[in-house]
Amino acid sequence: MVTDSLKQKTTKGLFWSSVERFSNQGVSFIFSIILARILAPSDFGIVAMIGIFFAVAQSFVDSGFSNALVRKTDRREEDLSTCFYFNIGVGIIAYIVLFLIAPLVANFYNQPILSPIIRITGLGVVLNSLCVVQQALFTIRIDFKSQAKVTLSATIISGIVGVVLAYLEYGVWALVWQGVVMSLVRMGLLWLMSKWRPKTGFSKDSFHYLFGYGSKLLASGLLDTIYNNIYPIVIGKFYSPAQLGNYSRALSFAQLPSSNITSILQRVTFPVLSSIQDDLPRLQINYRRLLKLSAFIVFPLMMGLAAVAFPLIRVVLTPKWEGCSLYLQIICFALMWYPIHAINLNLLQVKGRSDLFLRLEIIKKIVGVCIMCITIPLGITAMCIGMVVSSLISLFINTHYTGKLIYVGYIKQMRDLLPIFINSLIMGGIVYLCIQISDNDIVQLSLGIVVGLISYIGGASMITRSELKEYRNLLKR
Repeated sequence: MVTDSLKQKTTKGLFWSSVERFSNQGVSFIFSIILARILAPSDFGIVAMIGIFFAVAQSFVDSGFSNALVRKTDRREEDLSTCFYFNIGVGIIAYIVLFLIAPLVANFYNQPILSPIIRITGLGVVLNSLCVVQQALFTIRIDFKSQAKVTLSATIISGIVGVVLAYLEYGVWALVWQGVVMSLVRMGLLWLMSKWRPKTGFSKDSFHYLFGYGSKLLASGLLDTIYNNIYPIVIGKFYSPAQLGNYSRALSFAQLPSSNITSILQRVTFPVLSSIQDDLPRLQINYRRLLKLSAFIVFPLMMGLAAVAFPLIRVVLTPKWEGCSLYLQIICFALMWYPIHAINLNLLQVKGRSDLFLRLEIIKKIVGVCIMCITIPLGITAMCIGMVVSSLISLFINTHYTGKLIYVGYIKQMRDLLPIFINSLIMGGIVYLCIQISDNDIVQLSLGIVVGLISYIGGASMITRSELKEYRNLLKR
């Protein structure tokens, strides 16, 4: 059992991290819907083509240093200042590289507009590099309330800018400036709310520790980032911007519940589990508990989303986006396992085994790329099915070292998660069958939500009572 203090920190952290992620993503989702109804799928496809370059740049900016700061229990001022100066230096270098390669990227996709878009969007990389330490300090204190205020404010302001520009017929530039304004406002507010300022110079000793731990996470992060964005590269190269826009929109819908809940759990559980990393019994109990709590929410959300994909897209985005509905259904079955992957990998960081983290990432990415290469000629639908196969294989790989380190491997995890999976699968099937009784999209969507809630909670009260009780207690606290 965790101590009351640790429980309070975890509960409070979960609450405010949830507020930050879901208020931010909820507001961002609303703005994205408005923009999607105004702009064309091809506009979103253009922006998706260059996503990998900024994701890679952002990985270099952080370089795993923020996680190294969170994990280090005896952190000093020299560590913070060293991280700060390093992040800025890398941010500036990353922007210069992006500026120089912009024409090459435009030629690769045969889209001349990409060159100026990359050079403007790249400003966000420099702005983000200025506030890595501030955000890490909030995370160390498990202070997600302040981060919630920052993120929500930045999302609202940048969203308004994007919508206004879209109505003024700026097209794809509405999306570009929305992103830059988001980074600018977020940086300014983090500096305003954080009292920390660099007080010392760059320390070689601090850098050696931070880089020694963070470099392996950087390599792992780069592999993950490149792999996660390789699909948009391939689709953008071999298919039209509109088809890429449909794929990216389906992916963003599927990521809304999966990635956000995972992010909440990772941000809170990393400092919490780090504090009990040497107490094996407590670590095992709380690790398994976190796995079940994440699955209890994510599994039914993804199953339900897959069941109502077609009426949801038609109602929310209008019929012009219906091409993304089938992609969304398939991707849901791939991303439903994402929180389980992430928490398994999080444990390797908690135990300080970033070397194993990197090894697993290399193996999984080789498998994923092989599957992708096989499915490319078969079309985007086949590529989405390949994502499901890759996710299931990765699940087995990720649990290998978890079993070795804390003796909670694949069999134990699947035994814990199977009741939740069965309940979610039954709920998804019931919803899919029930919505077939009407041809009206709004009726289908409303009926699906109501039936899904009733059937899942009813099933949980019989199959997964302990998780249902735990969430009730969390809500009360």
